[in-house]
Amino acid sequence: MGGARVPGVGPSLPPAVKVGLTRARSMAWRTRTGGRDDTSGLRILLYHRVAGDDDPLSLAPRRFREQMAYLATAGYTAVDLMSAVAMLDAGELPPRVLGLTFDDGFIDVRDEALPVLAEHGFRATVFVTTGVVDGRRAFPWYAGGQPPVLGWDEIKALDREGTLRFEAHTVSHPNLLSIDDATARDEIADSRHELEQHLGRPVSAFAYPAGLYAERERRLVGEAGFTVGVTCEPGVNLPSSDRLALRRRQIDRGDRLLDFRAKIGGGHDTPLPMRGLYRRLRYGAGSGRPRRMSSRA
Repeated sequence: MGGARVPGVGPSLPPAVKVGLTRARSMAWRTRTGGRDDTSGLRILLYHRVAGDDDPLSLAPRRFREQMAYLATAGYTAVDLMSAVAMLDAGELPPRVLGLTFDDGFIDVRDEALPVLAEHGFRATVFVTTGVVDGRRAFPWYAGGQPPVLGWDEIKALDREGTLRFEAHTVSHPNLLSIDDATARDEIADSRHELEQHLGRPVSAFAYPAGLYAERERRLVGEAGFTVGVTCEPGVNLPSSDRLALRRRQIDRGDRLLDFRAKIGGGHDTPLPMRGLYRRLRYGAGSGRPRRMSSRA
């Protein structure tokens, strides 16, 4: 797991550069606002792992505890994605409600994050990759050994318990922009069908792997029956926001409490400088088809 380079979900900028830019933006937010939060609209937070190893996707458990304690002290409520969207749809979103999500379904979400969420009465959505859950596939970026993920029995039990709600994240976590129409359609639709079979309930939300999507991917997600789709693009979601391209703000392993506060308070609602260029250079090619990546992801 050490030094894993994650295609599409790791930092888009070199880590030291990203930490420095993030910290500078956070300090500018504090200076500009006096640390007062912008509580308009819906902000959705994105995590992957809560673990004390050197995986770029891991957030140290002590930092996660610190962040959740801050939310509780500051009067925030964290809810699962579909509950948050329902409030947004109804025009009844309280000013300090956040959507909380985890991508990929790693087992440390159960071991480290769940007890903290339960302590504060928070809820979250976990997006799982169905082929990885049952061992047909593996996340390709873990050359040194993939961290364990939740199995089907655990997912079903946790979904019934209610603190964690599980939704779809494709079958094998591909870059959807790089595969043909039929394969993309199967990755999206099959993940919903497989998850519904195991959970015994409708599955309504989809997370684009790496947040990479364009017009075709958005259309396929809608055709598969999903009513909500989330990207990895930062920003605030409003009643007028496209429900199949909602924005999320990733919480990174290098974030200190000031950075977290700035991210939930509106100080990081736009991408870091050069992020779009890095993402286009890394992911823009690969399919042989000149297709535009949406500016929203």
